[in-house]
Amino acid sequence: MNLTNALFAASALVSVAATAATADTITIATVNNGDMVRMQGYTDDFTAKTGHEVEWVTLEENVLRQRVTTDITAKGGQFDIMTIGMYETPIWGANGWLVPLDDLSEDYDADDILPAMAAGLSHDGTLYAAPFYGESSMIMYRTDLMEKAGLEMPKAPTWEFIREAAAAMDDDANDINGICLRGKAGWGEGGAIITVTANSFGARWFDEDWTPQFDQPEWKEALTFFTNLMNDYGPAGYATNGFNENLSLFQQGKCGMWIDATVAASFVTNPDDSTVADKVGFALAPNHEGVEKRANWLWAWALAIPAGTQNEAAAKQFIEWATSKDYIELVAAKEGWANVPPGARTSLYENPNYQEVPFAQTTLDSILAADPNNPTVEPVPYVGVQFVAIPEFAGLASQVSQEFSAVYAGQQSVDEALEKAQAIAMEEMEAAGYR
Repeated sequence: MNLTNALFAASALVSVAATAATADTITIATVNNGDMVRMQGYTDDFTAKTGHEVEWVTLEENVLRQRVTTDITAKGGQFDIMTIGMYETPIWGANGWLVPLDDLSEDYDADDILPAMAAGLSHDGTLYAAPFYGESSMIMYRTDLMEKAGLEMPKAPTWEFIREAAAAMDDDANDINGICLRGKAGWGEGGAIITVTANSFGARWFDEDWTPQFDQPEWKEALTFFTNLMNDYGPAGYATNGFNENLSLFQQGKCGMWIDATVAASFVTNPDDSTVADKVGFALAPNHEGVEKRANWLWAWALAIPAGTQNEAAAKQFIEWATSKDYIELVAAKEGWANVPPGARTSLYENPNYQEVPFAQTTLDSILAADPNNPTVEPVPYVGVQFVAIPEFAGLASQVSQEFSAVYAGQQSVDEALEKAQAIAMEEMEAAGYR
């Protein structure tokens, strides 16, 4: 071996040793949604670029929330990165439980994050979680069944039209449900859709004095409409269906319509997974006739670093990789622009390639239609569209959603559920000192 080759070999060994010495293994808790599962498939790209290894803990939505909340409040230290959302981030950031993301690299371009997403993942102007994807809610519907029914979906329909269309598309003989909606208990599962439905009927969780409002007629009208709609034209057992269950039903051709997260659009139009991929249309979430507010929510599944992690630098590297413009380009190159994580970056919606995706504009319009400061018709003392941004909400809303799911399952009446919800909320707000 000559001197040049010897020096090259030696320097290569030093480089490998240095990488090995600085490489970490980070543990990430995430939700079992399609985009997150897709991200895990690209982890080798991150490891190749940084040397860091990744261990994944992938959980169903309700379980994820329980696990990460327990871990961070108890300072358990199980995770270096947590997948959380717009509800947890500002509260946990204010408590000092999260590492601020105010020093991300210039190349990362934090200013490119959609303002609605950045605001919802910040506290006092400091970003505490980076959005992997952002979403609102919208209608996904079978264009062939709508045409067969002799109807045309408006760009911005009412709930009354949705019921008419569900009745026309419902086909028991062919195992087609007119509509599929979440009924599963959990504040972020069935609780999300019934809350935005209530918003669109003019209902609210609390008045300006933090008095619960479940004893008001708007809530009764909304819950009665939702329950009757699903009992008449929804799938059997809808009381236990969440996002993933309804996604599967729609992909199998068993739903005429589905109102849910805008992020689902890439999955229902993917011919590898969906039997109806070429027969899907999109429209804004509905409003109740005469009420201005639509059933739009606003959410981001985001990556955050719990304070006290021993791998903060590696965790920040992962967050920069996973929520970057380069990651979007990586997915687009491998799987097409329709499959990139949506709703997080302004530049994505300015990209001519993405503008050709059939659901891109409706997704953006839906996100822009959601107003966390004015989620319903009457003034409220809280921020949040499908949630109330107070620490007590997660526990309170989980209990309330259980009562609603019991209605869907035929175990109690609408009046009984609302009476219980009012009592639960009143007790919680008095105990917490809001009233």
